[in-house]
Order: sequence, then C-alpha cells, then structure tokens
Amino acid sequence: MKKMSISLLLLPAVVFLSFTMKDPLPLGSAVPKADNKLKDISGKEVTLKEAKKENGLLVMFSCNTCPVVINNQTRTKEICEFASKQNIGVVLLNSNEANRKNTESLAAMQEYAKGQGYSWYYAEDKNNELADAFGATRTPECFLFDKNGKLVYHGAIDDSPSDAAGVNRVHLKEAMNEVLAGKEVSVKQSKSVGCSIKRIS
Repeated sequence: MKKMSISLLLLPAVVFLSFTMKDPLPLGSAVPKADNKLKDISGKEVTLKEAKKENGLLVMFSCNTCPVVINNQTRTKEICEFASKQNIGVVLLNSNEANRKNTESLAAMQEYAKGQGYSWYYAEDKNNELADAFGATRTPECFLFDKNGKLVYHGAIDDSPSDAAGVNRVHLKEAMNEVLAGKEVSVKQSKSVGCSIKRIS
C-alpha cells in the first residue's frame, strides 16, 4: 500500500515532465519560430529568418556562465567565424531565463560578448520559446540548417567537448563542408555535453 501511495505521488511529476520536455527537433525540419523577434546584444531585434544567409544558418544555444561553454569558447569562436566566412548565418541564443535578472541579463551578455570578440548575433530567448521549439536542453548545443532552411546537423561542436586536446573530428565543421559541397551530412547527430538550460519554472 505504501509503495502504491508513493507511485501515485510521483505520477503527477512524470506526467508534468512528459508534457514540458520536448524531443529534439527532428532532422529535416524547417527553422522553428523563424519570425520570433529576439533582442540582440546590439539592442536591436532580429529573427532567425533575417539571420539566415545564402548557405544556411547555425543556431547555437549558449550562455555566459556554464563552465562547458567557457571551456569551449575558443572552439565556439572558431566555428562561428568559419560559418560566417562560408556565408552561413550565425545566432547564439541565451535561453537561461531563470537567471535573466543577474548573470544572464542582456548587459551581462553584452559584456561577455565584448570580451570574447563576438561579431555575430547573441540574443535573448525570451520565455525559452526557441529552446522549447528546438527541444534544446544544453549549453552549448548546435543546430545547423542548410540553404533550404532544413536541419542537417544537431549536437556538439566536436567529438571531445570536455577536452580540446582530445578532438579527433569537428562534427559541425565537417557538416558545413559537406553541405557546401552538396553532399549528405555523414554524421548528422552527436551528443551535446554541457549545463542544462535554466528555464523559468
């Protein structure tokens, strides 16, 4: 009887999670909520539709404070610069709404981006709307869309997020090269390793 009571108490939590946690955006999907207006560190608003360039769009969920983001910062900068040079739009999204009033405020984002030399969009994801639409759970977590706006890669930047010295394959860069060459992406998904996105409760 006691075990049954505990199970009944846990049931609402399981049901709640099943309705709030979405699966990641399926490969081949179009850019979700492409017309949502996002506040960029420039102070202006941008949409993913506007950010997309001739050869596609890279959307990366990131933040200011996650140790894994900080550890991967050099690689983040390198891959974003590479994408930009290949005429692929770049948007980093900060979905940590639970910390928006302090460490993940727009002012904190501006300061962090300035220190890292960002030359691409870094925008607030208000109320986690895009993180929810993408099914994103981690920082950093990457979604690459081709020139037709279809998702062709989802996951980590490379195969060794926790140790730069151990990188054997930069999945995201290889996916970009294959897309640019008109080939099918050979590694379409990898595991994102990082901090959980701090959603509002």
